[in-house]
Amino acid sequence: MTAMEGLPVDLRAFHNEVEGHLLAAAAREESRRAAARFTAGLDGLPEAQRAQVERQFAAEHLALARASWQRTARRGEELRGEYETVYRTLRARLLAGLLLGVALLVAVDVVVLASV
Repeated sequence: MTAMEGLPVDLRAFHNEVEGHLLAAAAREESRRAAARFTAGLDGLPEAQRAQVERQFAAEHLALARASWQRTARRGEELRGEYETVYRTLRARLLAGLLLGVALLVAVDVVVLASV
């Protein structure tokens, strides 16, 4: 059971929005730190160029993270669709088996009652 299962829809949406903002802020900070680590070894560059390289690196790192999240979300949607299809098929098979079992029991009862 997740923490969000019992929440009303509007509170869930708010929770998802806050979580999204926090994840984006964390990704921006991670990009800044990665850029700072990268430019720390560029001692030969003047400060202005190093700052420009750092900004460009951070922007590229963030773009890669965003693309990765989008691919992950897209794949999650694909998997959800596949799993829902399999679930519906299994549910239909289970219902068909249950109905067949009930029909078989009724037929056996009719045969037994008819023979008595």
